[in-house]
Amino acid sequence: MFANIARVLAQSSKKSLPLVRSKHSLPDLPYDFNALEPVISAEIMQVHHQKHHATYVNNLNVAEEKLFEAKQRGSVSDQIALTSALKFNGGGHINHSIFWTILCKDGTSEPEGELAEAIKRDFGSYQRMVDLLVATSTGIQGSGWGWLGYNKQLNRLDIVACANQDPLQATTGLHPLFGIDVWEHAYYLQYKNARPDYVKSIFKIANWRKVEELFGKARHD
Repeated sequence: MFANIARVLAQSSKKSLPLVRSKHSLPDLPYDFNALEPVISAEIMQVHHQKHHATYVNNLNVAEEKLFEAKQRGSVSDQIALTSALKFNGGGHINHSIFWTILCKDGTSEPEGELAEAIKRDFGSYQRMVDLLVATSTGIQGSGWGWLGYNKQLNRLDIVACANQDPLQATTGLHPLFGIDVWEHAYYLQYKNARPDYVKSIFKIANWRKVEELFGKARHD
């Protein structure tokens, strides 16, 4: 009897406690909108960050709220129905949050240290890696991302393409190191249909110091 009363009180207490759920927010750019010119114009950066990335964040929050409500209702069907929205908008948020940090004004020198050694081991040279990533990114049909990623299980770097906003690690198991956004909103205002020119130019503003940091974390975490 007392056990039943305690159980009822515990359940009642849980129901009365408000559940605090944090929401995702748009990260600040680590530089001004015009910092990546002439490779990427200030106009593109502002629209890309303030409109497109912000939309992914807002829609992700909406999807997670609906997921929470579906769980509260115990509706597995409604939870499953939200999978696509969570993957698309969650991936968009993850991808862009990485993208802003691996670019910088005027770029940095080529990869150094352990990352440079891994690139030489797995691709033969830095230029060979660049050529493969350019070819993979420009060859994507429609929208998506070209990625340099790290396979921790095999201790190997790989280059892959992800469709739409599919997040690299969740869909391939690779740790994201350097990604190229080939959605048209990332370049069309400036490069029109010349995607290869945009992709090749990205390396002029690549922040390899940040990529080295991501590589170190992926290897040792």
